[in-house]
Amino acid sequence: MILNYIWIFFFIIAFVVGLIRLIFFGDTEVFGKIVDGTFASSKTAFEVSLGLTGALTLWMGLMKIGEQAGAINFLSRIIGPFFRRLFPEIPKGHPALGQIMLNFSANMLGLGNAATPLGLKAMQSMQELNTEKETASNSQIMFLVLNTAGFTLIPVSIMAIRAQQKAMDPTDVFVPILICTYCATLAGVVVVSLWQKILDAMMLLWIGIVTAVMAGIVYFFYSLPPAEKSLISSVSGNVILFSIITAFIAAGAYKKINVFAAFIEGAKEGFTTVIKIIPYLVAMLVGISVFRACGAMEFLIRGISHVIAAVGLNTDFTPSLPIAFMKPLSGGGTQGLTVDAIKTYGVDSFVGRLSSIMYASADTTFYIVALYFGSVGIKKTRYAITGGLIADFAGVIAAILMAYLFFR
Repeated sequence: MILNYIWIFFFIIAFVVGLIRLIFFGDTEVFGKIVDGTFASSKTAFEVSLGLTGALTLWMGLMKIGEQAGAINFLSRIIGPFFRRLFPEIPKGHPALGQIMLNFSANMLGLGNAATPLGLKAMQSMQELNTEKETASNSQIMFLVLNTAGFTLIPVSIMAIRAQQKAMDPTDVFVPILICTYCATLAGVVVVSLWQKILDAMMLLWIGIVTAVMAGIVYFFYSLPPAEKSLISSVSGNVILFSIITAFIAAGAYKKINVFAAFIEGAKEGFTTVIKIIPYLVAMLVGISVFRACGAMEFLIRGISHVIAAVGLNTDFTPSLPIAFMKPLSGGGTQGLTVDAIKTYGVDSFVGRLSSIMYASADTTFYIVALYFGSVGIKKTRYAITGGLIADFAGVIAAILMAYLFFR
């Protein structure tokens, strides 16, 4: 529903601004630019979607190997002790806790297709424990905020988009994204834990250790000369990613699964995913195109830039802010704006890289609320949306800071 209103807004604003420019400023070419933009952007959307086929097929195949090799269960065992403290309402040994850990682990690995069914099952299990069926329980709120924060080890989608757009190194945003998604997750967990009064000494110790590691990474990159930051981020990202891939294949061989067959099974899912993306990407890129061609996007960015410049801040990041505004509302809309920014400013430009980081810095709050709470009939969300938006905001701020740290 939100995406519907956004799309209508783009076209109405484009028509109104176009009329103003034609009648009051004598711009006879404005509607020609808008119409030309619709055809050009629809062609771009199809080409982008088609170009994603190879990369997504590859990654989905590799992730399927990892899934069958037990990567999700391995991560679940590592994070299990911490998760039991995040969900004190869930009895020890209850299926919901295992489902939550599997869902989080799948999201960390970029296995969205596996994560969503696990998440829906976890929400149903928590609903069985919920005494007020139309009101979100503490556990359900914590689970939802963890999903909106979207902590990710392997940002498959954005790496595929960057590869399709011929980035010099599609993985050079890997480390910044890892840090940003951690910041979003940390903000969400801390805020909800304070609301629920479950922030104890052991949890603080866990958070402190991981945060110290992340802070060490940030300090390390901060101390490097500018020319080395991007290089080391790229090299380390590639080493980590290929190590994970090799570990998946080795684990699959150890478990005696048919690695090749698993890859083919996952690759088929990648191809199906691309087919589903095409109409959504065409719709969003056309809407964004008319909004940009009429001059409204430029006017919006200039207005924000003036406000930010007035307080003495650098404004190089402002062209990426529409992505930040769209992020909590629509995943498809965010993807469209990200592709548009990359095409407009260049995939290896500062804005292109920042847009890539921002795209992967958190998940879509309102969609996740509708999906998970809607599946069990919850109507009173309490502070779940607030917690999710705080996580989104933390991810956006971290994305801007990391872009300046790594690429400036």
